[in-house]
Amino acid sequence: MVEVYRTNIENKKQAKLAIKNLRQNFPHFKINFDLEDCDNILRVESSKSKVDNNLVIQFIENLGFFIEVLPDNPPLAHLKDLHLKTICEFGR
Repeated sequence: MVEVYRTNIENKKQAKLAIKNLRQNFPHFKINFDLEDCDNILRVESSKSKVDNNLVIQFIENLGFFIEVLPDNPPLAHLKDLHLKTICEFGR
């Protein structure tokens, strides 16, 4: 089970603090950051149990950071708007 989160954690020092805190509470989780991604991605993986999003969010927020779950499928609203624009431009 892998969960992916958007955060406002911007540097290695902040990431290390978050990882240390999470590992103390979830020692069996594999945890890493992708700070080069525009969403400052936090990935949490567990092969033993389901990742409890509420607990992960609570621990990161208690450190003073923003965090939210990234959906598996991004919203499609922008695709609908693009489709309507295409119809309007080319369907005349």
